[in-house]
Amino acid sequence: MLKIKSLLFVFLFPLFVMGQINMNDVLNDAKNVTHGKKNLSNDDIIGGLKEALNVGTNNSTASASKVDGYLKNTKIKIPFPPEAQQMEKTLRDVGMNEQVDNFVVSMNRAAEEAAKSAAPIFLDAVKNMTISDGMSILKDNDTAATHYLRKQTTADLIVKFTPIIRDAIEKVKVTSYWNPLVTKYNKIPFVKKQNPNLEQYVTLKALDGLFYLISQEELKIRKDPAAQVTDLLKKVFGGS
Repeated sequence: MLKIKSLLFVFLFPLFVMGQINMNDVLNDAKNVTHGKKNLSNDDIIGGLKEALNVGTNNSTASASKVDGYLKNTKIKIPFPPEAQQMEKTLRDVGMNEQVDNFVVSMNRAAEEAAKSAAPIFLDAVKNMTISDGMSILKDNDTAATHYLRKQTTADLIVKFTPIIRDAIEKVKVTSYWNPLVTKYNKIPFVKKQNPNLEQYVTLKALDGLFYLISQEELKIRKDPAAQVTDLLKKVFGGS
């Protein structure tokens, strides 16, 4: 009997030790949610994430809203509507390159104009972040805060952003460039008539561009000490 007990101990003890190690890893992860940074309070974590988003959204909207902020940035430039790509090709084939180019410029100008009003919308959206949200974001991937912001705000942003885009479209005369194009195209025999919702298209593409820029800002804040421009950002995202 003693021999059996000894054998059981020999076999079970390593499993017990491994179990303890795994449990300790879990406990350490729970205590050290900042990937090695000690002495951070919940307020530090939430404050740091909100500050990162505030800095990121301010920088992003400033970049997007300047002249050529969309147009000259190949990552966020708004192209001819995808469903009208055949229309674009056909119009270029019949010598309307300048008119097509002017239309693309006008859409991007509308997005740049709208981006001037976006920062307060984003800043207001980060105020309701909870401790649970913050813990999940900090332990998730390097653009988790941007994904959180997009998930939490897209529906409201579309509602708020659409009239801004609508005004911008009118201000930069997008439809005055579009209407002659679609009129000319729709008169061509046998083509599929085009009438995309430009307001919706520009709105969604403008938001896509802003979220892309915010994600890049988040990456910089997490990885680049030079982008950690406040003491709190250095504390939360800097070296341990």
